[in-house]
Amino acid sequence: MKKKILVIGFVWPEPKSSAAGSRILQLIAQFQSQGYEVTFASAAKTSDNTFDLNTINVETKPILLNDSSFDAFVKELHPDTVLFDRFMTEEQYGWRVSEQCPNALRILDTEDFHGLRKAREVALKRNETVTSEHLQNDTTKREIASIYRCDLSLIISEAELEILLNQFKIDKSLLYYLPFLLEPISEDDIKLLPTFEARQHFITIGNFLHAPNYDAVLYLKQTIWPLIRQQLPKAELHIYGAYESQKVTQLHKPKEGFFIKGFAEDVNAVMQNAKVCLASLRFGAGLKGKLIDAMQNGTPCVMTNIAAEGMFGHLGGNGFTSDNPKVFAEKAVLLYNNVETWKQKQHEGFKVMHKRFNKVNFEKGFASKLIELSKDINAHRENNFIGQLFMHQSMQSTKYMSKWIEAKNR
Repeated sequence: MKKKILVIGFVWPEPKSSAAGSRILQLIAQFQSQGYEVTFASAAKTSDNTFDLNTINVETKPILLNDSSFDAFVKELHPDTVLFDRFMTEEQYGWRVSEQCPNALRILDTEDFHGLRKAREVALKRNETVTSEHLQNDTTKREIASIYRCDLSLIISEAELEILLNQFKIDKSLLYYLPFLLEPISEDDIKLLPTFEARQHFITIGNFLHAPNYDAVLYLKQTIWPLIRQQLPKAELHIYGAYESQKVTQLHKPKEGFFIKGFAEDVNAVMQNAKVCLASLRFGAGLKGKLIDAMQNGTPCVMTNIAAEGMFGHLGGNGFTSDNPKVFAEKAVLLYNNVETWKQKQHEGFKVMHKRFNKVNFEKGFASKLIELSKDINAHRENNFIGQLFMHQSMQSTKYMSKWIEAKNR
C-alpha cells in the first residue's frame, strides 16, 4: 500500500509567479520519488497563473477555513505525512491534523523565515540596523511556535538555520536544511545559451505582491538606475513580475530607459535575452528565486547582501555584491561592458548551481530523515517538550478562535 502525503497550501502553486510556487512543486516531486501519493489542499482561490497539479498526478481538494469539514476530509484521507506550506497553514490546520491523524508526521516548509523578513522591514522603515529586538516580533513568535508544534521544519537558507539554532536555541532535531532542489545544467544546455554579444539591457524580476520586490524596484528607480544611466545612456532596465498594481505601472518611464514589462510567461526566455540581472533587495529572507533564474540562464548579477544571503556558501557568486548604491551601479556597468568579467561570473553561477542546488545531492538524505522520524515518532515527540506545551489546549488560541468563528457562521 502506497504512503500518502497531504500538502496544505497557503496558496495554489504558481511557479511562473513566485519562487514559493516552484519550491512547493520541487517538494512534491521529492515525495513522489519516495513513493508517496500526493494530495494538495488549499483554502485559497485559484488564478489564471495556477499550475494544473493534475498534470503531475496530484489530487487536489479545495478546503475551507475555520470549518470542521476539514476534519472529516483528513480523517478519511488518513495521510502518513502532512506538509504545511508556511506557518500560517499550520496555525489553521495543525491542531485539526493532530486530533484526526495523531500518528501522521507533521512537516512545516517555512519557505523563508517570515519573522526575519518582518524584522528587516521594520528596521528599514525606521532607518535602523537590525537587532535581536527587531527579530523578537509577533511574526517570529508565531512562526517559532509553529516550528515547535511540528515534527520537522524545512529551512531553505543556511543563514536562517544558523539564526534559529544559535539565537533562538531551537533543537537541531526539529530543523532540516533543504534548499532549492534543481535539475543539473548540462554542458549542452550551457552551449545553447545566448552569448554576451547576443544579449542586451538589464533585467529584474519578482512578484509585485511581495513587498520586498516592490521596494527593490522603487530603490532602483530612485537611486541606482540614474547612476547606471549616467554611464550607459542607451541602456534599458526591463522589470518583470506578476500582479503589478497601479503604483508599479506608474513607474514605467521609457524616456529614462525604465520599462515595466509585467508578467513574464517564460522567465527563461526573458532572462536569457538580458545581459545583467539587478537584485536590489533591501529587506527579505530565504533564497531569492530571481538569482536562481539568473544563474540557470547564464545571466550574471549585481545584488545586495540580503539578496545574496544563503545563496553561495563558500563559493564565489555569479556577480558582485554591494549595499552601496554607487558601487552597485559601478559593478553593473562593469558587467555590462566587460566580456571577460561577464564570462567569469557566469561560470561561477553554473558552479554554484551544480554544487549547492543539484537535487541529487539532497534526495537520499531527505528520504532517510523521513524514514528515521517515522520509525519512532513518539520518542521524537517526547524529546520535544516545548512542542507538547504549544499543543496543549491552554495554548491553542487559534484552535478556539477557529471554533468560535465556525459557530458564529452557522
